Amino acid sequence: MTQVCRLGLLLALLLPVVGASMPGTVVRLNKAALSYVSKVGKAPLQQALQVTVPYFLDRSGEGLQPTRVQILDVQVPRFHLNFIDGFGIRLLAAANFTVKVFRVPEPLELILPVVLLADAHVAQGSIGTPVVSISSCFLLFNKAIVFDDSHSTPPALLVLVQQHIRAVLRNKVCLSISNLVQGLNVHLGTLIGLKPVGPESQIRYFMINAPNITENYISLDINAVLFLLGKPIILPVNATPFILPEHVGTSGAMATVGLSQDLFDSALLLLQKAGTLNLDITGQLKSDDNLLNTSVLGQLIPEVARQFPEPMPVVLKVRLGGTPVATIHTNNATLQLQPFIEVLAVTSNSAFHSLFSINMRVTLSLQLSVSKVKLQGTTSVLGCTQLTVASSNVGSIETDKVHVLIDTVFEKPLLDHLNALLGIGVALPNVVNLNYVSPEVFVREGYVVISSGLSYQH
Repeated sequence: MTQVCRLGLLLALLLPVVGASMPGTVVRLNKAALSYVSKVGKAPLQQALQVTVPYFLDRSGEGLQPTRVQILDVQVPRFHLNFIDGFGIRLLAAANFTVKVFRVPEPLELILPVVLLADAHVAQGSIGTPVVSISSCFLLFNKAIVFDDSHSTPPALLVLVQQHIRAVLRNKVCLSISNLVQGLNVHLGTLIGLKPVGPESQIRYFMINAPNITENYISLDINAVLFLLGKPIILPVNATPFILPEHVGTSGAMATVGLSQDLFDSALLLLQKAGTLNLDITGQLKSDDNLLNTSVLGQLIPEVARQFPEPMPVVLKVRLGGTPVATIHTNNATLQLQPFIEVLAVTSNSAFHSLFSINMRVTLSLQLSVSKVKLQGTTSVLGCTQLTVASSNVGSIETDKVHVLIDTVFEKPLLDHLNALLGIGVALPNVVNLNYVSPEVFVREGYVVISSGLSYQH
């Protein structure tokens, strides 16, 4: 059963976790993925084909002699997988069954070459996962090769032995393939499992329609739903269907993954609602390079120096004033934040006194990468930040002077905080034990493309 499940997971490479929906993701698995499965899938397929053969009734002597028959080994020298346009996947395998007949006085050992042909239909399951079923399965037999036939096995007996083995294989091999597919369907069910995004947030993928299968690839439409405290994140406007162009990404990649603008919008809305983008920026009063104190502010704002003749710590309480906006243009992804910053001084009795508040607009360059199954990001400040005073308890403020200080003490903590969050990553569509390998990320107009290899981890 372990070997069956193992090959089932390998065949899961053929069944993309793809999508075009609200928000949408599209994954195409190409012929290179089939070649990978063909290579690494030989060993588990060989194990699955080692079926049990019942006793053979030997009539060559006096009466019927029940004779034990055992498959000693199965080798699969050729294993090919191809897409069937509009249907699914075709399996073609050449297998050599080494069989031993424990005949008295001398056992009989032979190799029976078999060609296995099977067609698998790929459809949409009722719970939103791909479902695979064997629609046809055939075995073609070649003439057996007999080992050490110095005792001249009677030709009639050899014919009967082969007929017996062939009849068993016709019944059991196709059943083993069907069982393997059932194990595959179990693992494909892990597609819809909740995957963590943060401490209180998750993402779930599920198919929304039948797979699209051509001679060159197979793709599935998948919806991505983000949850915060068990409640789905709904975009404020209707998302638009996402269609991945035909020729994108790297030629020859196993998987081509398309991520729509709507997926990024949903993820940013989740971060805002969860409050994870908020932060407090503080400084140590006795630190030599600490700029967050009333003494430094007092040099720019006289009223601060008057209210706080002795240096006191200052805190920047940063709260997101609006939903972050991701803009995706060809070779250029940016992230725009509108933080609201309240500047507070710590009084002698450890209370907080509001000095003033500002609205900022910050544009960040967004760099995307993939690690195993997660999409991750890093940011850097792009251009100049914009600052306006929202309120003040310290009189008139010269924005240009304060702007330089706020930029200096605000930029690094913001980037550290934001990059730590984006570094956690959002899980891409995947099934258990399957990772993306050597991915390349391309930014296109309105969407992101990932070209990647795939690796199944035993």
